[in-house]
Amino acid sequence: MRSLVLGFQEMEKTQLLLVGGKGLNLGELSNIDGIHVPEGFCVTTAGYRKAIEQNAAYQDLLDRLTMLKADDRDQIGEISRKIRQLISGAEIPADVVTAVTHYLSQLGAEHAYAVRSSATAEDLPHASFAGQQDTYLNIIGRDAILQHISKCWASLFTDRAVIYRMQNGFDHRHVYLAVVIQKMVFPQASGILFTTDPVTSNRKLLSIDASFGLGEALVSGLVSADCYKVRGEEIVEKRIAAKKIAVYGRKEGGTESREIEPHQQNVQTLSEQQILELSRIGRQIEAYFGCPQDIEWCLADDTFYMVQSRPITTLYPIPEASDQENRVYLSVGHQQMMTDPIKPLGLSFFLLTTPAPMRIAGGRLFVDITARLASPVGREALINTMGNSEPLMKDAIMTIIEREDFIQTVPVDHKEARPANKGMPPAALEAAAEPDPAIVLELINNTQASIEELKQNIVTKSGTELFDFIREDIQLQLKRILFDPRSSNVFMSAMEASAWINERMQEWLGEKNASDTLSQSVPHNITSEMGLALLDVADAIRPYPEVIAYLQHAKDDRFLDELVKFEGGQEAQAAIYSYLDKYGMRCNGEIDLTKTRWSERPITLVPMILSNVKNFEPNASRKKFEQGRQEALNKEQELLERLKQLPDGEQKAKDTKRMIDVIRNFIGYREYPKYGMVSRYFIYKQALLKEAEQLVAAGVIQEREDIYYLTF
Repeated sequence: MRSLVLGFQEMEKTQLLLVGGKGLNLGELSNIDGIHVPEGFCVTTAGYRKAIEQNAAYQDLLDRLTMLKADDRDQIGEISRKIRQLISGAEIPADVVTAVTHYLSQLGAEHAYAVRSSATAEDLPHASFAGQQDTYLNIIGRDAILQHISKCWASLFTDRAVIYRMQNGFDHRHVYLAVVIQKMVFPQASGILFTTDPVTSNRKLLSIDASFGLGEALVSGLVSADCYKVRGEEIVEKRIAAKKIAVYGRKEGGTESREIEPHQQNVQTLSEQQILELSRIGRQIEAYFGCPQDIEWCLADDTFYMVQSRPITTLYPIPEASDQENRVYLSVGHQQMMTDPIKPLGLSFFLLTTPAPMRIAGGRLFVDITARLASPVGREALINTMGNSEPLMKDAIMTIIEREDFIQTVPVDHKEARPANKGMPPAALEAAAEPDPAIVLELINNTQASIEELKQNIVTKSGTELFDFIREDIQLQLKRILFDPRSSNVFMSAMEASAWINERMQEWLGEKNASDTLSQSVPHNITSEMGLALLDVADAIRPYPEVIAYLQHAKDDRFLDELVKFEGGQEAQAAIYSYLDKYGMRCNGEIDLTKTRWSERPITLVPMILSNVKNFEPNASRKKFEQGRQEALNKEQELLERLKQLPDGEQKAKDTKRMIDVIRNFIGYREYPKYGMVSRYFIYKQALLKEAEQLVAAGVIQEREDIYYLTF
């Protein structure tokens, strides 16, 4: 009997497959001290399976349904209808009837009950099946309850539920239905409580919808509801709805809609005291389950009853913190123009590389900047940096700072260094040890030599020796190159000079963003050089119509081998291979080591090459570079001439010229450290994929790329 029916107090956390999502959550709610849950029990999936699994006609229909796709709506409708008829008409097994009768006699067979479906694929953290199956209210008498148990079983095969399972990859054969039988509460008010505001996703804001009568009418959208927002112990917002109808239980069973008296329609459903009491209950339930909850509640005889609680599945996850303080995170992905999640192997490599306080949520990386914002000095430095590189993020940070109660400021530590260079006059910049222009080539050569050395050394490593070697290379070589103070000084000097130019030119001449033009066609910009080099590839291909025609229909990476069959194919192949030798480790979202690189899938480059052939003239790379360089020189001359006309103009022009030289000497290097990092990542990746081939050969994994789902 016990495997067929379980009381709420008898359920265990491991019994999802026996009692379904709704049943399991009600069992959990019943165990929370001080939380009132209407008494009840659950007809488990064992009862459902006993009713249908020996039915040959059901199995045949299920076989047919499994062959369909979500788009086959007509066939789905026909087969699902037949399955529902079959289940509704089937006799409930005698031992299930006996078990239900036993529990009803304990709770009181004369009472009215709610009969609710509880599927094994319902109310999961990653998918919400709420509302997919049926609920019946105010059911009175054993026979009526048994009849509605069959109806709930049959509702597992409504068209909507079947299609939803298909779309979300759930196998119909592995989804079973339990049925919750719960004493009815006839409330004066009911509704839904979200422990996180469902509109703004603000986790500090609790939202309550409340209306008169039974809550099912509110859930299904039949009636309007008041809405209350609570932050902490304070009601921060109230919207009182015009509540024209409510749904109530009938004495003879079932429910009915009734019109609310006109003088009651605009009355607030819950008092302030009740709102705050319900809010505290919601926070208690959220704390118990450990995640934001969507809770159905009702109020009867001045007591709040909880009739359901499920995780809110639509919220974007946030990084975990060790305390409950307010936090501010910056999205690394948005800074890198990539919003896809990063696979575990890519995450672990980036975490090994960066010293920043990183957090992970939803497969995305975030930097915790709370401590920097709490420090006046750190805050100013961060705002200055963001102002130069990410003005939209700077605006967002300023909005948070203006909420003075959000982050507690720590006392100023006078030993902290002042934020560098913001608004510094040129003389002060000079005193801050401006780098020698020759350092750029030295840094680039050092990085390239280190990469070549890595290529030679890594091929001799295998197994745990390889893993130790990679970890050591990250610590001793990659980090040294990335965080070399000389390297940081180079591009920070350029960024500060750029900010100085923008501020002074706007102040003195009314010229906005002058540094954008002055930064065009600077030397050593590896990203710009990469784009120009692809124009050169187009030049190598442009003279050969057969090659162009072939590339327009190329579908896979074997196209490079086939090129040599056409006139000019060898030249085209050589140009592409030369490009891949220098830039093949790059791709979109390249900070994720697991992303497919251009050299791994060269076909990715073909649309860009063909676009260059079509849209640009021969020698476009040199022309574009020279055009940008000339525009920068012209802008420089224009600014200097205008400055000389101002009071103290000669000095202003002299200072500005010096800042322009800093920009043009150093701003191009800004992209190079990342290029060096991505180059090393690709070497690590190739070595790890070679190791993965041994795991495939041993039958440990199916494909070598499966290692992307492991951490390093």
